[in-house]
Amino acid sequence: MSVNFKKIAITFLLFTLGYFILIAVNISLFSNINQTQKADAAIVLGAGIWNNEPSPVFKERINHSIYLYKNGYVKSIIFTGGISDNKKLSESYVAKMYAIKNGVATQDILIEEKSKITQENLAFAKEITLQNNFSKILLVSDPLHMKRSMMMAKDLNLQAYSSPTTTSKYQSTKAKFIFLLRETFFYIAYQVYNFFL
Repeated sequence: MSVNFKKIAITFLLFTLGYFILIAVNISLFSNINQTQKADAAIVLGAGIWNNEPSPVFKERINHSIYLYKNGYVKSIIFTGGISDNKKLSESYVAKMYAIKNGVATQDILIEEKSKITQENLAFAKEITLQNNFSKILLVSDPLHMKRSMMMAKDLNLQAYSSPTTTSKYQSTKAKFIFLLRETFFYIAYQVYNFFL
């Protein structure tokens, strides 16, 4: 291996590491931003179900949307999430049932049952916003998920505002660190994918 090639390789690795760290810092900083305000609806990003009940992470996202609804920030809630492998019910349907049990009127809940990933959550939710003439939405997810989710919402031309749950189940330092690494990887992967489109 030539000296020049080694220098190029080391420079590339340092640049990649530096960029990864920069994105991670930006994701972490953005997690503290709360843009909650009055809007037409809240879009809640799916996070799995366990035994036909919302997963602990998903439940806190749903609870946050219920808070927004009951406190007059939104009049409608859009739950997202399709049917996962070996499941009979969609994430969004389970979320809807949970919200109804907790005081949200059935007619104020809308669901999409086709999505599998965050980008699809937002794309199918956008269809619902167009069908119902919703122009301004609050985007609900975990704090460290908000940076990537908001970037995707912007790419879909959604007028979205970040409203992260304040009761995220990702509380321990280890859990937050793992989630941050995951989000940083997917954020960069999404950027690279869009660059080559």
